[in-house]
Parts: sequence; C-alpha cells; structure tokens
Amino acid sequence: MSTMISKNSDQFLYQQVIDLIQTMQTSGTLRPGDKLPSLRKLSSQLNVSIPTVKQAYVELERLGKVDARAKSGYYLKSAQLEISTPKRPSFVRRPVPVRCQTLIEEAYEAVHSPNIMPLGVSHPVMASPPDKTLARIMRRVLAQAGPKAMAYGPMDGYVPLKRQIAQRYLEQGVEARQEDIIITNGAQEALAIALQSVAKSGDVIAVESPTYFGILELIENLGMMALEIPACSDVGICLDDLQDSLDSHNVKACVFSSLINNPMGSCMPEDKREKLVEIVESRNIPLIEDDVYGELHFGEKEVLPLQAFSKKSLVITCSSFSKTAAPSYRIGWILTQKYEQRAKGYKRALSCSSSLLNQWVLTEYVRSGDFDRNIKRLRQVLRCNKDRMLSLISRYFPPKTCVSNPQGGGVVWVELPAGCDSTEWFRKCVENGISVTPGVLFSATGKYKRCARVSYGLPWDQEVEDAVKKIGELAFEVYHQKLSRVG
Repeated sequence: MSTMISKNSDQFLYQQVIDLIQTMQTSGTLRPGDKLPSLRKLSSQLNVSIPTVKQAYVELERLGKVDARAKSGYYLKSAQLEISTPKRPSFVRRPVPVRCQTLIEEAYEAVHSPNIMPLGVSHPVMASPPDKTLARIMRRVLAQAGPKAMAYGPMDGYVPLKRQIAQRYLEQGVEARQEDIIITNGAQEALAIALQSVAKSGDVIAVESPTYFGILELIENLGMMALEIPACSDVGICLDDLQDSLDSHNVKACVFSSLINNPMGSCMPEDKREKLVEIVESRNIPLIEDDVYGELHFGEKEVLPLQAFSKKSLVITCSSFSKTAAPSYRIGWILTQKYEQRAKGYKRALSCSSSLLNQWVLTEYVRSGDFDRNIKRLRQVLRCNKDRMLSLISRYFPPKTCVSNPQGGGVVWVELPAGCDSTEWFRKCVENGISVTPGVLFSATGKYKRCARVSYGLPWDQEVEDAVKKIGELAFEVYHQKLSRVG
C-alpha cells in the first residue's frame, strides 16, 4: 500500500492520505459506518508518520466525511449529497454596451470597508502570503542598491525581471524574448493597453460569460461593445458558440481566460485551447488572454498559455504577480510580438513606468527559487481551502444550490435556487460584516442574477468557517422569502 503515497509529489502527504481514503470509499473498499484503520496501522502501511495520518483524519472530520468517536477511532460517514455544478446559460448573443459601474463601486466599497470578512475579493496568495520573504529581500535590495532602487525604472520594465519572465515562458516551450515583454502596473493596466492596441471605441469585443467584471468595466470605459460567449463551469467556452458568434458579428478582438476562469475556476482542456486559437487566428482576430491564475492550477500536469498555440502572433498574454506574490506591488506584464510598438506607446502615455523597487524585489524573489517554492505550497493550501468551502456550502446552503468545482485559483461560483436574487443576498451579507460578489457584475447583459462569487483564497480559520455558515443562513433567508412570494 505504501506505493500509493509519493514523497516526491507536489501534494502534501496528508492530502495524499485523504485522497486514498476517498478512493477507497468510491471503490467500495470502505463503506459508510466502517471504522478507518488506526493511526498507527495506516502509518505503517503507507510509510508515513502518525502525525501525517492524524492530520488527514482531522481534515476529513472537518470536511464532514468522518466521525471521531472518543476512545474508539474514526468512522466513515454516509456520503454527502453531491452539489450540482452550474449549467451553461443559453441566451441570444448580441453586442451590447456595458453598464455596470454603479454596482461595481458598491461591491468595491464593501470589500474595502473595515471589519468586513472579504469573501468577495480574489486575493488567493493571501492564503499563504510570502510577506516575510519579500520583506527580507526588500531590505537586502535597499541595502545593496541604495538610492538607485528608488529611481524611475525603464519605461517598458526592469530588464532582469523581463529576463526572468521570458525564461519561465521558454521553460514551458513558449517562444518569448525579453524585448516582447512590457512591465505594467498590474494585469488591469496590461489589459487596458492590450485592448487599446487592437481596438477602438465602438468596436465589438468578445468575452466569455461569466467573465471578470474588471474586463467589462474596462470595455465600458473605452466605449466598446461586449459580445458574451457562454462558458461552462468545467471546460470553459463552447467553441461552437464562439464560431457562430464570430461568423455573425464583426468582432475586433477577444478577451478570454482559458486557463483558470474568474469567477468559475474552469480550465479548458489543452485540445480545446489549441482549437480556440485556431478559430480566432483563422479570422485574423487578436486574442487577449487574461492569465493571472495559470500558475495556480491544481493539476499535476503543467498547463500551457494560449501563446503556445499561436501561429500568427495574434495572441497577447496579460498576467501579473498580484495573485501569486504581492497584490500591493502592482507588477504585471504584457507578452506580445505583433503589437509591441503600439503597446509601448500606450504604456508610456498611461504611466511612464512601474515601480523599480518592486520589480527589483520580485526579480530576486523569482531568481532565488522562493517564488516557485511558495507557489507549490500555495496550490496545496488553496486546494484544501476549496474542499473545505465546497463541504460547507453542501451543508449550510439552500437545497438546489449549485456550485462550481474550480480547477485552480481561489474562488467558487455559487448559483442559488431559482427565483433568488444574489444582489439582495450580497447586501444582506454586507449588513452582517461579510462580502461576496453578486453575479450580475460578471455579465454585460445582466445575467447571473442568482449567482455570486465567493472566495476561499484567504488564511483559513474558524472565523472564515463561521462566515461561510453565516452567508449560508442568509442565503436561506433569501430562499424562504422567494418561497413566501411564490406562495
């Protein structure tokens, strides 16, 4: 049995023990009511420490999968009712102007209010923040570089950092030169520069639906039109819908998150991502990939950005360190060959340069190997947090609630029962000191009125668990109000 546990795996050992117990349950080797092997016995069988097995059992109890009985041991509980995942929406696809700023402002105000539990913000790195490591590196940089680190940096970015980023792409098999990379103030500036480099006011931009509301607000402020392409919570965009939409409308650019979608956490399979690029490039349409969560994929196999499949250099990659290192550093980048000069012009006009000190620190962070080590740990912590979140939702939310099963990142997409209003739920949550993000923000056409994004990307503790239970109770309030209105 010891061969089932790999000490060379990226997964924590206790998580591998959890997976083994769940596999035994699925196969019927363990049945509801069965006593789990003792800590000492399983430790010997798997060649792992007793504390590792104990940690796995405690986590299984936390997830509601086993019972701990005093002086007796751990027993497998009956399987919980499985939660359905949200179904792909069906709606008429037509370009529309975006009008979402008012509710976005309300959501932002809630997120940044004091004493609010931020289940409405996506900051996954905060689940395992590298603050002490970054502080140590910053002190060293300031000591060695002195006033140089406080000066303006090059307009298109600190060359050593660009070199590190290019090297990471090359290791994935993606052709990238440091000259093709422009450092930006976060991914949002990268997206703004990319969009303005390929489209103008009045143009139609295809986006997946649901999509990150920051993209929709950007399209709104640039005077462009959004064309929503429905996406599934497991495999992303439906390519047939995409082809029909591109054939029916004069689309000037696409903005997609094919690796880890925000808000659903879906990841398109590699063959679909390759086909996606082929479909778009065959029509000579620029494709902007919002790839801020790709490093946080939960799978063992590395996932490739859309750049890897581009044959016409029409793909522009936008990413940042905000989700993987330090949100407040505001360091992102654009990777593009075909639109490099236009992008540099917009970068120069918008902000001249990005923080040299922060770029310098991140260069040393990546170069030292600390970045990769923390990413490895962060993925495992986030996966564990996701399992906890799904378990709590299954126990404390109304019947017929659906929720996505993210393949990476730090958020889940919750769909309340028919007739519920997630904006009403969002406001009840804020009144109780908790934020979620209402679903209508993720659509240009006002869809997803009973959906919301909920974050598990934060340090997990009892306060977080209590907050999730509370928003479940508030969802029940909204649900019962809906039933009373129907009655």
